[in-house]
Amino acid sequence: MKRICSKLLFLFIMIICFTGCQKETDKTKLTVAEVTHSVFYAPWYVAIEEGYFSEENLDIEVILTPGADKTAASVLSGDAQIGFSGPEATIYIYNNKEEDYLKTFAALTKRDGQFIVGPCDLKNKFTVEDLKGKSVLVGRSGGMPLMIFKYALKESGINLEEVNLDSSVEFAALSGAFIGGNGDFVNLFEPNASKIEKEGYGCVLKSLGLLAGEVPYTAFYAQKSFIENNEEIIKSFTKAINKGLLYVKNSSSEDIAKKISNQFVDTSIEDLTNMVENYKEADSWWGNATVEKEAFERLQDIMIYNEVLNEKVSFNKLVTNKYNE
Repeated sequence: MKRICSKLLFLFIMIICFTGCQKETDKTKLTVAEVTHSVFYAPWYVAIEEGYFSEENLDIEVILTPGADKTAASVLSGDAQIGFSGPEATIYIYNNKEEDYLKTFAALTKRDGQFIVGPCDLKNKFTVEDLKGKSVLVGRSGGMPLMIFKYALKESGINLEEVNLDSSVEFAALSGAFIGGNGDFVNLFEPNASKIEKEGYGCVLKSLGLLAGEVPYTAFYAQKSFIENNEEIIKSFTKAINKGLLYVKNSSSEDIAKKISNQFVDTSIEDLTNMVENYKEADSWWGNATVEKEAFERLQDIMIYNEVLNEKVSFNKLVTNKYNE
């Protein structure tokens, strides 16, 4: 009798294990190419850490591919199914006559994530007029951060000739160059902006995104054929992103910082909280993953102003909101 019970117990355990493994195997695996790793993308990391993708039966692998061009290329090559970067990359690819071009299906950030960092005596009283006659470290020529900064100056009534835009320093070296005495101001993303302030080399003065207006600054896209052939997957992915956006909208900066702390193990909760708060105050994230047409058109206006685009591409060609609930 004991032997029979032992066999039944063993069989029961094997069934449970097989069922659990089967469920894990049944999850759809997706590789997402991420342009950079930043607190700016907090809702995306919340969705990962809170298991929102797992709830949608998706198994997400994230690969870092610095540069929007490289992110888009990884999707075109099949190294990733989904790209996460500025959607300007999809415009360039469409204009290069790529047959199976990229379409954006979910938005995350609603404006530029840079902050103007400069002298601390301007803290809480900085205006764009303070940039006149000064040198600003702005990143490489042709990059979206510089293009948006130029557009923000125009929108603020500042002529480009009135500001010395220094694009000689590579993006990754901006903080070091500023600390070394180059530039009166510098445009930085987090965590670099807060790090400069914490170390006493300058202060965070203004959100560049608030100056430039709303654009789909970073969004998720895939090849047109992948979207058409995997509609339920795209719908599930977008649903998880919406959950992340909703959590961030309704939670404190400290709670968000704790949720995403595994993504930034070298940053204290206190520092992470301050960075999240900076982005909250800058109104950095959409309420849901819908790609707003007006914001997409402004993105193209910025590209045309910077002479990297001759004419606009149809919104419906490059964007779909079909899978956003």
